[in-house]
Amino acid sequence: MAPARPGARRPTRRQGRARGRGRPGPPGLSPVRHDASDARRRPSSGAAAPDLVLVQEAPRFFRWRKAAARLAKSSDLVVLSGGATAAGPLLLCSLRARVERTEDVLLPLTPGLHRRGFATAVVRIAGARLGVLSCHLSLQRDERLAQADLLLERLASMGVEHAVAGGDLNDVPTGKAFRHLAGPLQDCRAVAPWGGELTFPPDEPRKRIDAVFATPGIEVLGCGVPSGLPGVGEDDLRAATDHLPVLAALRVPAAK
Repeated sequence: MAPARPGARRPTRRQGRARGRGRPGPPGLSPVRHDASDARRRPSSGAAAPDLVLVQEAPRFFRWRKAAARLAKSSDLVVLSGGATAAGPLLLCSLRARVERTEDVLLPLTPGLHRRGFATAVVRIAGARLGVLSCHLSLQRDERLAQADLLLERLASMGVEHAVAGGDLNDVPTGKAFRHLAGPLQDCRAVAPWGGELTFPPDEPRKRIDAVFATPGIEVLGCGVPSGLPGVGEDDLRAATDHLPVLAALRVPAAK
């Protein structure tokens, strides 16, 4: 996902080339939500020139830090936070981001289910101060709803006016956890649809279970699966993940 420059409508050079199915792509700060179930394959974020990439199912085991670094380098990014220490969620960023702090959060473990966590950070990009959170919520309905509540609590505790959260929700827009998040936050895809909508399964997507959310006050310029983005073919969108990636272009107000 990439936030835009505060108060500026002129896109960056590579962002200005973004187009979706023949229509101009949204300018601005761009975050990408990306599932990296196999970090050996190149992620599909490079052509989007994102400032932030929110990854799920990042490397967690033997030499996971090296694998995460390779994943970042393949898209001209660096590792910001997360990985095994967050039970899978990972944050990558461009060199435009100035890091204030990072924190990896492990969520309560339900016996018999996977450990879940959040990768979080507070960054400054071109004058904007932003909290960022990458998540991968539970497959189990009640646990997923509880984790959505913890996500909102975590955003509220970050001490920032503006924040973005994204990830694999394992829930559809009509589901309880999704609606719980979309109440106080902006569902970026619903606010400014752009590109494709459905994210899973990648070959014949039938559901939108991956999303980017933004706090009120952030302007959503566009959000969706970046089909038709120059430099990224349909095969590229499916190459590095078992979900389709989501690109969001946002304008974040300058820090006061």
